Formats: sequence, structure tokens, C-alpha cells
Amino acid sequence: MGSIWTAEGILPHFPPLQGEARTDVLVIGGGMAGLLCAWQLRRAGVDCLVAEERTIAGGITGNTTAKITLHHNLIYRKLLDRFGREITQGYWEANRQALEKYHRLCRDIPCGFSVQDNYIYSTSHREKLEKELSALSLLGQEAVLAEELPLPFPTCGGIRIPGQAQFHPLQFLASIARELRIYEHTSVRQLEKGGAVTDRGRIHADTVVVATHFPFWNTHGSYFLKLYQQRSYVLALEHAQALSGMYLDEQENGLSFRSHGNALLLGGGGHRTGREGGGWKELEAFAAAHYPGAAVTHRWAAQDCMSLDGIPYIGRYSRRTPNLYVAAGFNKWGMTSSMAAARILRDLITTGQSPYQAVFSPSRSMAHPQLAVNAWEAVTNLLSFSRRRCPHMGCALKWNPQERSWDCPCHGSRFSESGTRLDNPAVSDRKKC
Repeated sequence: MGSIWTAEGILPHFPPLQGEARTDVLVIGGGMAGLLCAWQLRRAGVDCLVAEERTIAGGITGNTTAKITLHHNLIYRKLLDRFGREITQGYWEANRQALEKYHRLCRDIPCGFSVQDNYIYSTSHREKLEKELSALSLLGQEAVLAEELPLPFPTCGGIRIPGQAQFHPLQFLASIARELRIYEHTSVRQLEKGGAVTDRGRIHADTVVVATHFPFWNTHGSYFLKLYQQRSYVLALEHAQALSGMYLDEQENGLSFRSHGNALLLGGGGHRTGREGGGWKELEAFAAAHYPGAAVTHRWAAQDCMSLDGIPYIGRYSRRTPNLYVAAGFNKWGMTSSMAAARILRDLITTGQSPYQAVFSPSRSMAHPQLAVNAWEAVTNLLSFSRRRCPHMGCALKWNPQERSWDCPCHGSRFSESGTRLDNPAVSDRKKC
């Protein structure tokens, strides 16, 4: 089964690039972030081109739960404690503007856009909710602590933020993409001064944006240390309790709920890529216990890049790459983060500055405990004995029995049983043993 979004097959198709092309800005990656970036640049009068190695929205965008919200779990108290008021306010404001942009755009795009309340709930830590509510109040965000939630288990309540939204992401992108110059099945093999080399030719460009989910160029930026990846799983259930609103557990591997038409989308079972986790089995057991009459119509999984500090990396790829930009590390909040990234990169490319460039700077400090965890994973897996190695940086691959794939615990590349690459940052298939 695939996602409920991809089952409809509504996306337009585009030809591969044959030979050479010229553009002012090359955007590498045809997911939500890449297409929105190209769309924003085009609306600003900039000539741009999108190169997608497979088909547009064929990665994480097609496997999202498609919640549009500025409340990214209990993040604002954490940001205030770590970065202070100015950075936290900037993060909130960038996502607030992204949410408002969706509200305006989706008035004219038929994409199942629905205004919803968003809830972050807890089953055991009410004090966390109260602290987050205080942080939201300080930032000027309307929010309340809801005592009763329509979930099939007891909670300590949930923070409710009104005016958030959900939509059908591929219907939205189908409309956006038709305005753009896109080449599908066009793999960028190498970046070079003045553009990029593809598998069938060359693209000449003054500026390049890397929107490939996990940045694939290891020479600069240290993204192999700054990012790791997590798997998460979704079931679409028929004949389950209908829900108004969107719900997420504040615990890292808790459950997510939202409705789409007559289906309840149940998410959870997450784990670091390459490690064991609950997966679909955990969700199926929950559904059997709490929605005994429900039937599974679709199942899918997503993979998210996680930054060191909870803030995405949006801006110049590194200090030494003035005409190369990146959007990555969305921490499971790809819909609002993609729109925020598109606006920030548009401003940086067209004017040289953005009011949010310091908040999301990819060159900000890497001093965070997660860095040590990422380094440890890399070292231990590099030293582990295994005939199956990841072509990205040589880490030992681990077998994922639920999805029948070979996964890399270091950086999250994934491969089919036969060795075909499923997820980056690896740029090639795995060699057969």
C-alpha cells in the first residue's frame, strides 16, 4: 500500500533533461520545499529550474500527514530556554507567516484545505503543557489548555491553538507545479562552479538551492554530523471515530491523529532510521484495541531529517559557498517549514538578506548533545562488521524487517533487498554482496 495522497495519481509529469539548460537559479529536489522555493522565486521574477531525480513529490511530501501548523510540539519553551526571546520570536514569526501564506494561497487551490484546531497533548506531564502555554503567551500566540480531548485514552489535557490547517499536499503541488519549469528523472551527479552536472547533461546556473531532503554534498556544511533521520508510520482507518482537529502526543514516539474525508489517519511507531521501533505493528495493535471495527485502507511511512537543536537549516549551504543554498532538517514539520524556507531563500537570493537568516542559519553553533549521539552512531557503525555497507560514508547497514529494507543508522540512507537506493543521502545503489 502507498499513502492516501499518492493513491490518486493526480500529479503532472515532466520530461527528463537531455543535454544542456540555462537558468538563473537551479533548485535540486522536487518535493514541497523545492517546488515552493521555485514558485516563490518565479513570482519574484527570477528565472529558475527544478531538477528532480525521480518524480515530483515522490519522497517525504507524498508520505506526510499534511498538517499545517506553527505549533511544532512543545518547542517554544525549549527555544526560549536555549536561545532566548529574539531567536524564538523569529522562529514563531516565520512559521506564522508561512501558515498565513497557505491560508491565502489555498483559497484559490482546490486541495482539501480545512482550518482546524491543533492540539499537543500529554498523557502524564501536565506541567510541560503549562510551561509551553506560558511560552506561547509570551510570544503573543493565542492558545488554551483544553481539559477534555476526544481521544480513546485518558490524557492530562492538551494545548489548543486555533486557526491551523490540514490539506491534500499533492493536490496543492499539482497546481503549483504547472507554473514551473521542471525536469523529472534528472539526477544531479556533481556540483561545479556555474552549475551542475546531471546524468544526461549539464545545467548552467548562477545560484543553486539544495532541497534534496538530506543534503548530499559532504564537502561543505557538515550535514552528516548535523542531521540524523527518523522513520514514522501511518495507517488510514475506515470506520474509526471521526475527529475534529489535529492531535499529537508531546512524547517523541507518541501518537498522531487527524481525519481526511471518512478516514482517520493514525501516526506513530517511530524510531531512528536503522534502529528497531514499533512501526505499523504498534499502530495495528492500537487500532485493534481502540477502534475494533476499523479497517486499514492505506499504510505508509515517512522519513524525517532531524537537526541538532530543533530548528531547520535554511540559508547559505556553508560560509564558503556564497551562491549555494540549502533547506533541510525540518524535524517532522515539513509543510510549514517548506513554506518558511521558500520565503527565506527567495529573500536571500533576490535581496541578499532575510529577517530570519540568523534564526535558521546553517552555520550556527553545532554545540548540542545530539552532536555527540550522531558522532557515536557514525563511529560505532563504521567499526561494525558487515558485508552490507552504505555507499554514502561506509556505515554498516541494518535490516528493517517491517519494511524489508537495509537501513543506515548513521545518516538514514535506505536500500531495497536488491540494493536499489530508497532514501538519501546516498546517491547510488548499494553494491551487491
